[in-house]
Amino acid sequence: MTATPALDYHKMGKQVRRTITDMVIAAARGHIGSAFSIVETLLVLYKGGILKVDPKNPHWEDRDRLILSKGHGCLALYPILADLGFFHKDELMRYCKHDGILGGHPEHTKIPGVEASTGALGHGMSIGIGMALAARMNRRGYGVFVILGDGECDEGSIWEGALSASKHKLENLTVIVDYNKQQSYSDVSEVLPLEPFADKWRAFGFEVAEAHMDRPEELEALLKRPRGNGPRVIITHTIKGKGITFIEKNLSWHHKGKLTPLEIENIFNELEI
Repeated sequence: MTATPALDYHKMGKQVRRTITDMVIAAARGHIGSAFSIVETLLVLYKGGILKVDPKNPHWEDRDRLILSKGHGCLALYPILADLGFFHKDELMRYCKHDGILGGHPEHTKIPGVEASTGALGHGMSIGIGMALAARMNRRGYGVFVILGDGECDEGSIWEGALSASKHKLENLTVIVDYNKQQSYSDVSEVLPLEPFADKWRAFGFEVAEAHMDRPEELEALLKRPRGNGPRVIITHTIKGKGITFIEKNLSWHHKGKLTPLEIENIFNELEI
């Protein structure tokens, strides 16, 4: 038997970031830093054999559900959904245009493959819990995955949801926290420190693991590992603006308007494949 070749997440990540940059150029706006932070996480989920989805039947009843609760990172999601065939790639260049379906935050009613309209932070966790409970009540075997931002974890609704997920022992719920340690205007440690972060989730009844996203295979292995009888959280250590040296950890790139010709040139120089 021939072994399945390992995925080149580094190369795929560059390709996604090039597309994101093209979209921002076309729209003259976008949350670049937040999107670059989660590219590898989404690639693992969609390309690494984790999510059961069918682009030809987006409403397949037994599909896994992914909720991008940090909806402002949607620039990373759109190219992957288009590449899988959920919608035509032409839509990518209509991002944030009046004749397109792709907005600055994902909309469930407009975009095939998007499970919930998100952007108001703190809501996706509870939506995911409802979906996980529905799967149990309807005796369905699908899993529910929720991607949270670390700044989003300042929201009290996240921890209310965590209590509920633990109470109901939702073994079909996986929370992934994008822990890039920055939020819109400062470091998380300055705005509202989360540490000891892993211990907080354990105290709320979650199975806890951590992955360093400079090695995406860590996350893939964790997601494929047998799990316990309750909800789990995987804290992914990421870098805001990952992949471009002058964007990484630079809060002025949290949201960016029109890019200058020099910025565009420098980004593409670093994304050469």
